[in-house]
Amino acid sequence: MMGPAHSLSGAAAWLGVGAAAAAAGYPMPWPVLVVGAFVCAGAALAPDLDHKAATISRAFGPVSRVLCEVIDKISYSVYKATRTSVDPRRSGGHRTLTHTWVWAVLIGAGASVLAMTGGRWAVLGLLFVHMVLAVEGLLWRAARVSSDILVWLLGATSAWILADILHKPGNGADWLFTAPGLEYLWLGLPIILGALVHDIGDALTVSGCPILWPIPIAGKRWYPLGPPKGMRFRAGSWVELKVLMPAFMLLGGIGGLGALNFI
Repeated sequence: MMGPAHSLSGAAAWLGVGAAAAAAGYPMPWPVLVVGAFVCAGAALAPDLDHKAATISRAFGPVSRVLCEVIDKISYSVYKATRTSVDPRRSGGHRTLTHTWVWAVLIGAGASVLAMTGGRWAVLGLLFVHMVLAVEGLLWRAARVSSDILVWLLGATSAWILADILHKPGNGADWLFTAPGLEYLWLGLPIILGALVHDIGDALTVSGCPILWPIPIAGKRWYPLGPPKGMRFRAGSWVELKVLMPAFMLLGGIGGLGALNFI
């Protein structure tokens, strides 16, 4: 899928988690719901770090472009080192390592540890990165006609305000993990979820997605999971734009209302 659909699906997924958490007796304070939705929307772009033409490659100027090239080479190296004789030969790393559950868990766990041990500046850094990505994904038309500096300023300002709100007692720094010293441990959850939602979205497209690597399926370690061929669509097609994106907005709205106990 394209960047806007990925971000919308990420935000909708976290709002749905908020509704499920409320129903299970672990309601999210509204700052956790809002921050998690933005972080998940941003994280839903991150698996495309292996693609130099993706939305994320433009998000941070030369830094993100270089990072995408590095991640592409690393992903390609991992693919070559772990492929079986049945897996096809490739010329690049797109839709390999960063499109797996292993990557999602490692990135999310690393973010949780960083947020929990790094203090306010680590939380600010994580929020800044994901707020910028969320702006690029959710407000992609406005972001493309604006300068990068304006997008970064919006991301930095939003991150600063939201971090300050979260830090206040009762606003969710210790949501779900209440023991002393575990503040912000939950922050890795929307990052994991965003990555997995991205992978599921890509699995719906023509090429499929090797989400379950390194578990072998039909002799392939990089088996491209997806629905039957007739149910798949091309990225950017009318199915994505006219069906899935409105559905994500509707489901996100319902999830948000459920999380806030309005329904």
